[in-house]
Amino acid sequence: MKHSADRSTKYQENSLTLIGAVSLGTGVMIGAGIFALTGQMAEMTGVLFPLAFLSAALIVSFSAYSYVKMSNAYPSAGGIGMYLYKAYGGSLATAFNALLMYFSMVIAQSFLARTFGAYTMQLFDAGEHKILVPALGVSLLLVAFLLNLSANRLIQGVTSFIGFLKIGGIIIFGVAGVWVADNIAVDFTHTTPDSTLSGFLGATALGILAFKGFTTITNSGSELQNPHKNVGKAIIISIAFCIVIYTLVGIAVASNLSLSDIIATQDYSLAAAAKPALGDYGLWFTVVLAMLATAGGVIASIFAVSRMLAMLTEMKLVPHSHFGMPGSIQKHTLVYTVVLGVFLTAFFDLSRIAALGIIFYLIMDIAVQWGILRYLRKDVKANALILITAILLDLLALGGFFWVKVMSDPLVVWVAIAGMAIIAIVETLFFRNQS
Repeated sequence: MKHSADRSTKYQENSLTLIGAVSLGTGVMIGAGIFALTGQMAEMTGVLFPLAFLSAALIVSFSAYSYVKMSNAYPSAGGIGMYLYKAYGGSLATAFNALLMYFSMVIAQSFLARTFGAYTMQLFDAGEHKILVPALGVSLLLVAFLLNLSANRLIQGVTSFIGFLKIGGIIIFGVAGVWVADNIAVDFTHTTPDSTLSGFLGATALGILAFKGFTTITNSGSELQNPHKNVGKAIIISIAFCIVIYTLVGIAVASNLSLSDIIATQDYSLAAAAKPALGDYGLWFTVVLAMLATAGGVIASIFAVSRMLAMLTEMKLVPHSHFGMPGSIQKHTLVYTVVLGVFLTAFFDLSRIAALGIIFYLIMDIAVQWGILRYLRKDVKANALILITAILLDLLALGGFFWVKVMSDPLVVWVAIAGMAIIAIVETLFFRNQS
């Protein structure tokens, strides 16, 4: 009996502060968004890429409304998994969409890890040794795993410290980049790629990936102080921070690089923009800043996503095996999360990691919005018009992104479809065995 008791999850009530929750959210958002997505978005929509970030912010603001309402009513460590459960019960729909969210979060941490490797390599003349990028990313994941085995207060302290450093550093970069630029404008002399509606919508969808880190805050409900108020506050503050920071940095990058250069250096565009603006010192400053930002994001993402999977396991919505490991379920889900992240970091490039993440996330988000609209709107006092608008905007962005990827990289679309099919089949068999 004692051994069995050790398997249960153990959440430290009131162990996270509001500032700590904001640090976790912004840690994931800033790391994933501004450092690696700018070039990919420019490749999709051409000269309109700065507007795609603002378009993404608008869509996220509508969808975040639901998460604020749900977190105020039902704060828990399960976060979105619990929200889906409240809407759909212990059903296949809950399990399927919760796992889409889980995998999108694991994909996000792999995206961060790979970005860490891409920026770190700018400090060295490594030639064609591209294997070092995933190797550095995997190393970061392993260090983050060890940190996540420690107490919440240490994790909160590390992420908060890194969060303050990177927010301050990125603001310095943005202000300095705008200050030294000859003019605050994108170089429109290169018009390839052409700006199209589908390309703009696809870039907007990628921009959403830069903001979706706010969802990690929903997993802190069992550990955050005054969760009925502070989870929602942390979400709003994190999104507001990122809108301001992304706008500032986007202007700085667009003012110092031509469109073709932004696309060519898409995995490390901020570092590329820093060199002509600020010289070698600016390059080193930006690379170190990116390393700190992505490292903090990985730590925060692993912290949140492992807790979400543990909650889903306790709710008997997903299969679980101890694989002979000692300790609690929470420790096991931490191991599974890192192992899957290591696999993705090692074998997928940044553009495909981002594509998988946004497809999974948008489908899950539509399910959350619909569940609240259909079943919980009165319970959480949500506005139906805002929920419907959020669903329509998600569908618009997802449709545009699918079209762009079908035309440019159909393999990633098929991988996403196959992944969702596997999740559906495994969960169907699991529920049949449970009955």
